[in-house]
Amino acid sequence: MAPSPKVASALAQVQSAPDASKPEQYEAILRQIKDLSSPSTATTDLSAIVTSIISASLGIVATRSLLDLFVTTLRDLKNVDLCIEVGNHALELIASTGASSSFLDQIAALRDLIASAHESNEDYIDAARCLAQIPLDSSQRQVTNEQVARIWVRIVRNFLEVDDTPAADTYVNKLKNIMHTVADPELHLHFQLSQARIRDAKRDFLDASKRYHDISFSKAIAEEERLHTLSMAIKCAVLAPAGPQRSRLLARLYRDERSAGLEEFGILEKMFLDRLLRQDEVDKFAKSLLPHQLAVTASGSTVLAKAVVEHNLLGASRLYENIGFDALGALLGLDAAGAEDTTARMIEQGRLLGRIDQVDRVIWFEKGEASGVKGSGKADVLVGKETRRWDANVQGIAEEVEHVVNALQTEYPEFVAAHLRA
Repeated sequence: MAPSPKVASALAQVQSAPDASKPEQYEAILRQIKDLSSPSTATTDLSAIVTSIISASLGIVATRSLLDLFVTTLRDLKNVDLCIEVGNHALELIASTGASSSFLDQIAALRDLIASAHESNEDYIDAARCLAQIPLDSSQRQVTNEQVARIWVRIVRNFLEVDDTPAADTYVNKLKNIMHTVADPELHLHFQLSQARIRDAKRDFLDASKRYHDISFSKAIAEEERLHTLSMAIKCAVLAPAGPQRSRLLARLYRDERSAGLEEFGILEKMFLDRLLRQDEVDKFAKSLLPHQLAVTASGSTVLAKAVVEHNLLGASRLYENIGFDALGALLGLDAAGAEDTTARMIEQGRLLGRIDQVDRVIWFEKGEASGVKGSGKADVLVGKETRRWDANVQGIAEEVEHVVNALQTEYPEFVAAHLRA
């Protein structure tokens, strides 16, 4: 499609002019583009202008200057579709000259502009791919670590928008090597948030919760965003495997004064206090979770369902000294075999103290806190242990009764004497 008459006439005048005056005339056309062109012909007009500039053989310095002005003009028009179409056309023209290495800054500016346009259209994969092609490691272009970090952080955020965690993780690992040289606090914040989101997506909920909670104290973000990251920290803590590490994390979140004002505080409080969770409470909490947090695991249950079962098992261990497989299964919403398997796994992983009597189909819980060290949860069977515990309990009750009698005798000696004679 041919350019508009005004643009075609202006380009014809430039082409017939002396070489020395061509750069100034091209500049004039770009500065007057809104008067020479219209929205309906802008794509064709700008494509014709950049084609003429690159094919005019004006020299590297002059061409660079004109391409810089071309990018500025394109950006000022604020039309995302125009930026994408004309920007890609310009990149193809530069590549066709075989001298791309002479225009690295201009290529970077064009790709940045195109990526921004893709982001505005919510085409995050295209934006990430465009940013990934920006030249960063050429000896002919000096790029600081902060500039590199800025581009890589944008790539990570774009991949995370479409839940492409592996691709995002690749760039996060690259960022780890340079972030210690970057001073910009905003970049560090985005980097830390990206790490938290990746840990969350990988179901490493303990680490994700800690990172979200740390970010929630940052003064670089608004109060609303700080509360949102605190909310995410609580959600990840709830989904984390039950055990001593999660207990410490729950305590940290529970003591945060801001938590009391969040919707998740109810379930946080119950988990911190080792109270059993009801199904209606779990269903309400599930509505606030992201899709990957409700994903089905290899065992056929959701991440949330598994976390609730393990929490309720830990809560049951605080209430009971022993319980049968069937009774525990009914309490956890599992069959007897599922209850036994879950208990065995938590004991083996050091997240629960106890032992399993498979002959009598009974689980014995030990008091105290598990260490979280694999293999440390298994309790030894000691001969006469339960009898000694029973004797100790009876002795304790007898001593308490004696203390009450002594206290009564001190305060009401006549009353005690009358009843003792009776």
